[in-house]
Amino acid sequence: MERYFGENTPKLGFGLMRLPKRGGRIDVEQVKKMVDLFMEAGLTYFDTAYVYGDGDSERAAKAALVDRYPRESFTLATKLCAWLALTMSRPPSSSFIQVLSEPAQAISTTICSML
Repeated sequence: MERYFGENTPKLGFGLMRLPKRGGRIDVEQVKKMVDLFMEAGLTYFDTAYVYGDGDSERAAKAALVDRYPRESFTLATKLCAWLALTMSRPPSSSFIQVLSEPAQAISTTICSML
C-alpha cells in the first residue's frame, strides 16, 4: 500500500466550525478544555477554515492548540476559500493573494499540516 500524509493520524477529527460562544464571541477557555480532552484521548487531527466564525475559529485554534502543544503532537488542516476572492472588489489575482495571506496571519501556514 502507498504511504500517504496522515496515515498514522487517528481518523476522528475535531472540527472547529461551530465552537461554544460566550457573549457573542468564541469561548476560548472552553475550547481549550475541549482541545485538552481531545488530545488526552489520543486524538490529534483538527480542522478549521478562515471563514469559520469570520476568522475567529483559526484564532481560537491558535490559542487553544498551537500556542499550547508541541507542533509534532497534532495535525491541523485549514482550507483555502477561493470563492472569497470572487467577492472582493480587487482584481482576482490580488484578491487570491489576500485570501491566502489572511489565514496565515491567524495561524501561521508553517503550523498548518494541510492547506
